[in-house]
Amino acid sequence: MKLDIRHVTHYDYSAPLQYALQSLCLTPQANAHQTVLDWSLSAPGQLFAQRDAFGNLAHTWSLRQRAYRGAVRAAGVVRTHASPLLVDDRIPPAFYLRATPLTHAAGPLAALGLEHLDGPVDEARALALALAVADRIAYEGGRTSTRTTAAEALALGAGVCQDQAHVFIAACRAAGVPARYVSGYFHAPDAPDLASHAWVDVCVDPDARRWLSVDITHRCLMDERHVRLAVGPDYAACSPIRGVREGGGDETMRVEVGIRVLPDHAPSEADPATAVLTAQEP
Repeated sequence: MKLDIRHVTHYDYSAPLQYALQSLCLTPQANAHQTVLDWSLSAPGQLFAQRDAFGNLAHTWSLRQRAYRGAVRAAGVVRTHASPLLVDDRIPPAFYLRATPLTHAAGPLAALGLEHLDGPVDEARALALALAVADRIAYEGGRTSTRTTAAEALALGAGVCQDQAHVFIAACRAAGVPARYVSGYFHAPDAPDLASHAWVDVCVDPDARRWLSVDITHRCLMDERHVRLAVGPDYAACSPIRGVREGGGDETMRVEVGIRVLPDHAPSEADPATAVLTAQEP
C-alpha cells in the first residue's frame, strides 16, 4: 500500500514564548515492513539529526526568540508491506525486559502475562494476550493521559492505544518476554482520530532478534495500514514530540494528521536517500 501522510502540530501561546527545545521522533525508516519513498520534516528552528539510544532517527530544534505561535510539520510517502515480523539487531532484546515507571508490572498485570505467555511465544499466544488486553482496556479517549501507568489503566478498564500498549508490554515483561512500544501511523479512513497510533513489538526469537508487531487496538498483527516511526521501552522514550519551553503563558495545541492511499502509478517514487529535512517559519 502506498500511503501519503501529512502531520501538522500547531502551537499558539497567550504570551510571548521566550525559549523552546523539542525532540522529534517523526521520521520513518526503511525496514522489512516499509519503504520510505519521500519524507520532509520542518520546525520553527534549525533541525539537528541524531540516532537515539533505541536506533530511532530523531531531530532536535530550539528557538530563542519571542513568538506567539509555531508549527511542526512532517509529510511524505511510504510504501508498506504486509510483514509483521522484523529483525532488529541494534539492541539486545533483554534490554526490553526492564520495567519503566509507565510499565511496572505487579499483581493483576503480572497474572495477565503469566496466564497467556506460559510457553514459547508465537503468533497465537501474542494475539491471545492482545485480545485479552483489548477486552480489559476499552478504547475510550479522555480517560487517561500520557502519564497514566499500565497498572492505572488496567484498574480503570479504559484508555487509548498508548494505554493498551503499556498494559501488553508490562504483561509480557512480567512473563519474561521482551516487549517494546511502537509509535506510528494507521490508515483508518472511517476513524481519522486513530491516524496517530501506537502498538507493540514482542520478541518471538531473542537469539535471532526477531520481533512480531501486534496492534492491540485493532486486534491484529501489523499490516499494510501501519507506518512505523519509532520504538522504545514505553511512550515516554519515543513520543513523536516532546520538549520544554520558557514563557508562552497558556499553550493551545492542535494536531492534524491526514493519510490517503495513492495509486501505484502515481508519480514519482523518490529514492529513499532523498528525504528532505528543512527548517522554516510556520
